[in-house]
Amino acid sequence: MRLKRFLLRYYPPGIILEYEQGGQTKTKSVDLLDLKPETDVDAVLDEISRKEPLITPSRMDQVRTLINKLQLKLSAADDHAFYLFKVLRAHILPLTNVAFNKSGSIDKIATGSFDKTCKLWSSETGKCYHTFRGHTAEIVCTAFNPQSTIVATGSMDTTAKIWDVQTGQEISTLMGHSAEIISLSFNTKGDQVITGSFDHTVTCWDVRSGSRIHTLIGHRGEISSAQFNWDCSLIATGSMDNTCKIWDARTGQCIGTLRGHEDEVLDVAFDYTGQLLATASADSTGRVYNAVTHQCLVKLEGHEGEISKVCFNPQGNKILTASADKSARLWDPQSGKCQQILAGHSDEIFSCAFNYEGNTIITGSKDNTCRIWR
Repeated sequence: MRLKRFLLRYYPPGIILEYEQGGQTKTKSVDLLDLKPETDVDAVLDEISRKEPLITPSRMDQVRTLINKLQLKLSAADDHAFYLFKVLRAHILPLTNVAFNKSGSIDKIATGSFDKTCKLWSSETGKCYHTFRGHTAEIVCTAFNPQSTIVATGSMDTTAKIWDVQTGQEISTLMGHSAEIISLSFNTKGDQVITGSFDHTVTCWDVRSGSRIHTLIGHRGEISSAQFNWDCSLIATGSMDNTCKIWDARTGQCIGTLRGHEDEVLDVAFDYTGQLLATASADSTGRVYNAVTHQCLVKLEGHEGEISKVCFNPQGNKILTASADKSARLWDPQSGKCQQILAGHSDEIFSCAFNYEGNTIITGSKDNTCRIWR
């Protein structure tokens, strides 16, 4: 194996190693999820040199420079306020879900709709690249793989479909649930996708073969949300049974149940370290839990209607929520204080997302528009 070059990954912090093996170019990542501006760089370098044989002593000065760049990015002040940039009038029938692509290249947006289609858009120009057709009922969830090469859609027709972003063609159909699929999420490698269903289960699928890996069974109500953490060791699920469960992604075993919400848990989201887990509920509150101890750290209170969506920004220092009260809100995950209210939609907001850099937000509403905020 021969190391060719380093690539810097800001979110989450890490260094990508591009290397040659058997005439093929491959990549692997050195994750630095616990890196802080005050972290001792020498200690990090020592650990990398012990664990990563590709990085020789002659390359360590380069690695030090990259870590310093990451620390500089982490220490940058984040007092950005968001303002409306563009309104997309997307589908003939109401929208159900919006998703940003995951890579740092041109921002693309996927929208799902009651019209049974998913559309792929440019967030810059509003141009529609593709319309994905094939589901026989409403599309209620969409997700890009981390490489942004495929989009997955989940539908009320009980199936999920995988689509090629470049060509717009259907790659495969995932069949096996006995009720509607209303949540899906890829793991970091992009080789697995999980689907959450009204049949009370979550299924983990192999993306390449379309085969079922295992099924998570334990909730007593419909599944509303399912997410992997960054290192793919954990899966979090939210349910209409008012709880959130944490599962071992490798074995499919439940390792904890998070209680406290007084109504259905409608969404869950990990921060990039996998240390924090945010939940959104029909009781109009959000909560932030320690994903390891399962302790509730703060409550997010202020919305006047159910919160249907929650997500962390890539930096992990803001939480975004979307609510039936027609507003989206930004929160400090440490204090639970509301930092900004995004108002302007004329109906319920059911979906929201950050782009890769965390400097653009998209909100999707029952008013049949997407709003892009910068």
